[in-house]
Amino acid sequence: MDSKSYTGKTKREADGGSVSTMEQPVPSPIASNEPNSGGASSQALSMRQETKDNSRRKFLKTTGYTLGTLALGGALSSLIGCANNEGEDPAPSGEPGKGEEEAAQPRNYNRALMFLTQEQFRVVESATERIFPEDENGPGAKALGVAFFIDHQLAGEWGFNGRDYMGAPFYVGEKEQGYQGRLKRREIFEIGIKELTNYSMAQYKKSYPELAAEEQDEVLKAFESDAVKLTTISASSFFKMLRTCTLEGAYSDPLYGGNLDMNGWKMRGYPGNQMSYTATIDKEYTKMDPISLQDHMAH
Repeated sequence: MDSKSYTGKTKREADGGSVSTMEQPVPSPIASNEPNSGGASSQALSMRQETKDNSRRKFLKTTGYTLGTLALGGALSSLIGCANNEGEDPAPSGEPGKGEEEAAQPRNYNRALMFLTQEQFRVVESATERIFPEDENGPGAKALGVAFFIDHQLAGEWGFNGRDYMGAPFYVGEKEQGYQGRLKRREIFEIGIKELTNYSMAQYKKSYPELAAEEQDEVLKAFESDAVKLTTISASSFFKMLRTCTLEGAYSDPLYGGNLDMNGWKMRGYPGNQMSYTATIDKEYTKMDPISLQDHMAH
């Protein structure tokens, strides 16, 4: 509060004096021995009240200055910061090598793990890339997001064998019958990934993702031929399951996590999920751009 706005006056100012209230001496509250001690006491109480009022006004005035300084300082800091940022390059998007147009694209939140650990995911990603490698024909399993497809399948009903009979008795079935045990697919994958790592460490003293491409191929061949002897699952059965999931992830609808941007379909010339072929069925071979399930949302 500004001191100039204060309109109160002391008794001396009212009589024409110039002494301010802050300079007025404060009389003692002790009763005077003079005959008019009652009047002196009233005057002392009045002066004490005025002193309290002045102290309060001084506090408000000081606080006002302080708050005003903080507000002004904050405003100046914002202005200075904006001025400095105008000449700076935009902050990196966290995705090196991407231009402004690509960085402006919405993030794909489907690219996240639902079941596998980070280490398990790296093993699956490395193994599927060797099964479906990138070459001159198109992207490989890693670029297509096959490992994400497998992770999401393991986290869902397929990984829990939700539609399979899983009760006893359990007998070793014929080769054509496939797996007849009590383990669920997600458990088979967990064991298979662990055994891939153990075999890689035993043969090459490195984890599977750290191996060279040729060494990774040798490990997979050992599993495919049952050269790796496992007690809980069949090594070849795990390899077949992994290979089947790799192909499914490369060519399934992108809704399920793989076949990123329908690049698997584009590589094969597959039209995807077309609503109808009536416009082309009577014509010669016609190349069609693939359509995903998401594309139907606009119709």
